[in-house]
Amino acid sequence: MIKDKLPKDLPSPCYIIDEAKLIENCEILKGVQDRTGCKILLAQKAFSNYDLYPVIAPYLAGTEASGLFEARLGAEEMPDKECHVFCAAYREQDFDELLRYAGHIVFNSPSQLKKFGRRAKDAGKQIGLRINPECSTQEGHEIYDPCAKGSRLGTTLNQWNEQMTPDLIELLDGIHFHTLCEQNSDDLEKTLTAVEEKFGDVLKKVKWLNMGGGHHITRSDYDIALLESCINRVKDRYNVQVYLEPGEAVALNAGYLFTRVLDVLKNGDVNIAITDMSAACHTPDVIEMPYRPPLYDSGEAGEKQYAYRLGGPTCLAGDIIGDYSFDAPLCEGSELIFGDMAIYSTCKNNTFNGMPLPDIWLKCSDNSFRLLARFGYDDFKFRLGSR
Repeated sequence: MIKDKLPKDLPSPCYIIDEAKLIENCEILKGVQDRTGCKILLAQKAFSNYDLYPVIAPYLAGTEASGLFEARLGAEEMPDKECHVFCAAYREQDFDELLRYAGHIVFNSPSQLKKFGRRAKDAGKQIGLRINPECSTQEGHEIYDPCAKGSRLGTTLNQWNEQMTPDLIELLDGIHFHTLCEQNSDDLEKTLTAVEEKFGDVLKKVKWLNMGGGHHITRSDYDIALLESCINRVKDRYNVQVYLEPGEAVALNAGYLFTRVLDVLKNGDVNIAITDMSAACHTPDVIEMPYRPPLYDSGEAGEKQYAYRLGGPTCLAGDIIGDYSFDAPLCEGSELIFGDMAIYSTCKNNTFNGMPLPDIWLKCSDNSFRLLARFGYDDFKFRLGSR
């Protein structure tokens, strides 16, 4: 149990990255690469703790970025690996610098391809266009569905037919789609069928296909055999290099958030525990997704004898982590450990209300602990002004 292995003086709140679990995930991903010949990239939007890039680099082909700073981070911290970038729209003032970092540049629309494609091609870059196969496989999370009606992400077949002139098509080395979010390979298979139906003729003319992220490859129930079948199907049919760019799969279940209870109160029939971590600040996906994060030694609301609504200390009324139950009452100083906190946490957290950012610690493979980053008042102040 992770709680039994925590140092007694560990500060609260803090993130803990589990090196052994990270390696376990990467070994699974490397197995997929070795058996299929595909290339898997780290999507830095989900996990960008670059202190761990030396651990990840031996297993993966490189990094995927969503803009200039992520591209620079990937190029600097995995310098001998591939660096890919996709952005819904690139800024003119950023583009020349971006060309210094990324080897593969994927555009979102024919107009962006027309504006920047020739410049990137002349700089020796691989050029791609993101397509939208208009095949939605998600339920209940439209905010994460690139195939939702009216989506701004990717070029539909109608847009392709109307805007992709022969000179633009000639620029392309590959095409890219990203339609999944925390999904299994059956949804990839369904999406791939739609891609072939609409863009199969294009696949015959390009060198690579990037099938994006959202593949939960390292989840215990993930169908890796079907994933590999999909990869091999594309390779055999179109003779293309296949890329995947998962973020969550790299660091899934490879992190924790340690927190303590500051106060316990009651409102009507609801017992409430205020923690020193904030959903709004430290795990914003809990509110944005939304989802209820796993919590060690707890149960569903009503499952165990003592039920509590856990919330953060900010002024936001909705700073709620979720409803949980426990075998014993919570009190001031009770220690809680949330799971699966390596992804979309350290790279999305914020200092709303002047909340301090938690430390980042590494649980090394030998079970020792090492401080990776500590933050203070300056990290809050300097992002708001120059003094």
